[in-house]
Amino acid sequence: MKIILASPRGFCAGVNMAIESLDLALNAFGTPVYVYHEIVHNRYVVETFREKGAVFVDDLNEVPEGATLLFSAHGVSPEIRHVAKARRLRAIDATCPLVTKVHLEAIKYASQGYTIVLIGHEGHDEVIGTMGEAPEAIVLVETSDDVDRLDLPEGTKIAYLTQTTLSVDDANRVIRRLRERFPQIQGPPKEDICYATQNRQEAVRVLSQEADLVLVLGSQNSSNSQRLKELATERGIAAYLIDGASDIDLAWLQNCKTVLITAGASAPESVVEECVEFLKHHFHATVEARTLRREEVYFPLPKELRMLAKS
Repeated sequence: MKIILASPRGFCAGVNMAIESLDLALNAFGTPVYVYHEIVHNRYVVETFREKGAVFVDDLNEVPEGATLLFSAHGVSPEIRHVAKARRLRAIDATCPLVTKVHLEAIKYASQGYTIVLIGHEGHDEVIGTMGEAPEAIVLVETSDDVDRLDLPEGTKIAYLTQTTLSVDDANRVIRRLRERFPQIQGPPKEDICYATQNRQEAVRVLSQEADLVLVLGSQNSSNSQRLKELATERGIAAYLIDGASDIDLAWLQNCKTVLITAGASAPESVVEECVEFLKHHFHATVEARTLRREEVYFPLPKELRMLAKS
């Protein structure tokens, strides 16, 4: 068996920043440090931080007044920020800057009187936060069929934004339909789908053509990881989204000569290495690393933590 190890894979700059932020906060302020929602959508990362003393909450009423609170990489709505301030929480904002960019675009379009069509997945933390910036001005769509169901008054000023972790292909299909229905629609000056999401999708799109099977390291609630699995499946290649080697079913690998391994933007490299060792042990697999693009993006820590990082 041959393993093609895709690159780029795994942690993106936003995830690195959020994880480093939580580590620093735990070291500086002691336990517990509360986190609104999961710091990133990865079971392994969340469980590791739980063991270190992080407490993940979905309701700020669970956070004692005056405690330390971290906002996750997916961002939060203004309402959550107001509640945190009212409860006198030491709030540290670890929102990915690319998500913040979408929030700012939503505020701008809403202030100019646009109805904003947000392309994204209902219930995703990032979508909830973005819609919270201008709930009266935003409508959510997931598919081209949703676009066809939009009923907007004639003369409505329309703009679109997208969740940062979507499938590029899926988002483009919806955007094309929006432009067909609403030729006057405005879009962001630079597309919202993040560089890391696009790079990982490109690697799967190109390298999966050489594979009999694709293993994507990532958790089921990770949107960008799900897209990687779907991308391979759409090309007729068997693909599985797994948290780690313990999820691998040996029956998947019978008669497989080439396996592509990649990882979503919130999956740590340690779980990739674990899977590689598993395949080496069971199938005497050899590894061929394939790099399509180099990533050198870095996001600074939240201002509350920058001085701590230097000390």
